[in-house]
Amino acid sequence: MELKLSEHFTYKKLILYVLPCVAMMILTSVYSIVDGFFVSNYAGKNAFAAVNLIMPVLMGVSSLGFMIGTGGSALVAFYLGLKNPKKANEVFSMLIELILLGASIIAFLGFIFMPQIVSLLGASDLIREDAILYGRILSEPFFMLQNSFQSFLATAGKQKLGLRISILAGLTNVILDFTLVGILKFGITGAAVATCASEFVGGFIPLIY
Repeated sequence: MELKLSEHFTYKKLILYVLPCVAMMILTSVYSIVDGFFVSNYAGKNAFAAVNLIMPVLMGVSSLGFMIGTGGSALVAFYLGLKNPKKANEVFSMLIELILLGASIIAFLGFIFMPQIVSLLGASDLIREDAILYGRILSEPFFMLQNSFQSFLATAGKQKLGLRISILAGLTNVILDFTLVGILKFGITGAAVATCASEFVGGFIPLIY
């Protein structure tokens, strides 16, 4: 049963509505944990240190997706409440285009200036190259898109769909980490590719939907 924002909420309905949203946020947060587990066990401590160094920067950038999704979903819900779905659709489309454009620019700048970013973070020579490589591979726009869709799908009353997509994205990350890092020994490159693929799943499927 899908719950909509327009219906009357009891405590039970409210809990049922927010539980998938909470689960989505938890699943999104496990990317660094999964990468860290496989990298530390199969690629070594220097690679693990590189992941931990650069991950806060990547999560900070991706939080812009949360920001636009949270604020934007309030605007969309406002116009839906006014029985103006055309305006709600226009606002939604504008925000998704903003994320795609902004995230692409940030990704480009991140790829170019990743060595300087890593230096500002105080990376030692032992982890510098791994941190640059990991950061550059993950400088892509789909994580921001995935984060924004968590809010938009909940506003559309499709929070269970959002949860399923988050589970699929999380499983993609785990399976590819196990394959690329654990079996094929691609190290930090494999971990970054696995995370990239899972973010693509989490951002692209809702975009098509």
